[in-house]
Amino acid sequence: MAKGHSVYRCTECGAEHSKWAGKCDGCGAWNTLVEEAVGRTTGPARGRKGVLPASPPVRLSEIAAGRTPTRWRTGIAELDFVVGGGIVPGSLILIGGEPGIGKSTLLLQCAARLEAAGVPVLYAAGEESVEQIQLRAARLTEDAGRVQVLPEVRLDAITAQASASGTRVLIVDSIQTTYTDELEGAPGNVGQVRECAARLMRFAKETGTAVLLIGHVTRTGGIAGPKTLEHIVDTVLYFEGESSSDFRILRCVKNRFGSVDEVGIFQMTASGLTPVANPSQTFLAGRDSGISGSAVTPLLEGSRPVLVEIQALAAKSGFGTPQRVATGLDHRRLAVLLAVLERRAGLRFSDLDVFVNVTSGMRLVEPASDLAVVAALCSSLKDRAVPPDAVFLGEVGLGGEIRPVAATERRLSEAERLGFRQAFVPARGKLSTSIATIPVAHVADLARRLAA
Repeated sequence: MAKGHSVYRCTECGAEHSKWAGKCDGCGAWNTLVEEAVGRTTGPARGRKGVLPASPPVRLSEIAAGRTPTRWRTGIAELDFVVGGGIVPGSLILIGGEPGIGKSTLLLQCAARLEAAGVPVLYAAGEESVEQIQLRAARLTEDAGRVQVLPEVRLDAITAQASASGTRVLIVDSIQTTYTDELEGAPGNVGQVRECAARLMRFAKETGTAVLLIGHVTRTGGIAGPKTLEHIVDTVLYFEGESSSDFRILRCVKNRFGSVDEVGIFQMTASGLTPVANPSQTFLAGRDSGISGSAVTPLLEGSRPVLVEIQALAAKSGFGTPQRVATGLDHRRLAVLLAVLERRAGLRFSDLDVFVNVTSGMRLVEPASDLAVVAALCSSLKDRAVPPDAVFLGEVGLGGEIRPVAATERRLSEAERLGFRQAFVPARGKLSTSIATIPVAHVADLARRLAA
């Protein structure tokens, strides 16, 4: 195939345009046209008779069990857990996160352990020099001296070197700095990012090389580049964490070779990232159970229950409009819960500043934590601490009712393991657990119990 021309395709409706425009004529969306390379074939046209696929179709029943690829374990327990037990040969993994969160550190540690296990690794560095990477490697507990580092941003040069050196795992840092000469535009634009990711996917499937990409995130928290970048890759991992906290959370949002929504917990230290074996105990280590406005809830991150502390503070407002500040919780969800407490439980927050914080950098996504947020708010308003050995679990409806949540028994088992003796749970549903349960049917009922 000779080098061809480019077309512009809309990421929303898929319409094809011969030149770039700010608005798609097909769907009317703005800034959705991305450049795609189109090659000119020298042989028969695509779809003509006589053109056969490179390999014939195979029945799934004819595939021998021994052909199933064996995963490569990185030796980093939390990373292996999140990706489903290790890296699958021929897979394409995308790791996104904010600058300085620890993406490069994690993959350098991963490369060092894979090399020690006999898996050849090539680290293609597009953002740092070899000397800078060596300074980072000197801080790590792992010995990264055998890792091959290639300071290169040209995609063809990277894949050629990976093929020539027998690389089994290719790390590209980052996809935003990689480019191909067949597309116009600077590295990092939408067309370059999408085309490079697609070619790396083909390279991974054809050679059996596992490719790990580092991707930057935008201001909204999404991976920079078109949304189709996440559809191209096999696995998408997000590295999260507060800049003021040492804890980092590796969250899986897509995985073709394992379960999604799994999380791995790391702690950033002077010698690199250290896996946290017992996240619940670590997150609750600094908790003061004798103060008001504190409640504990068992979250379910993938298949792993994790206990976190929710802190709330309600204070008289010094301004005309009360403040509503939430860290680790959607501020819109906080507004809903405050409205439910005002209307259904008769608790007044309209003239108070309300601050809610989820400790250790965790984020409340599932509604199962609603009851704990409500308990922390009631505790702060009445200035009375909740029982120190209690956890709160339940979803709060707009009518003030407390609704059951999934995997309640698994969550409560984790709470009991850490020494909690009672749990405020929805009145509906039957539970088979040894921890003492206190059924709560309505937010007004919870407010009365905590004020008693």
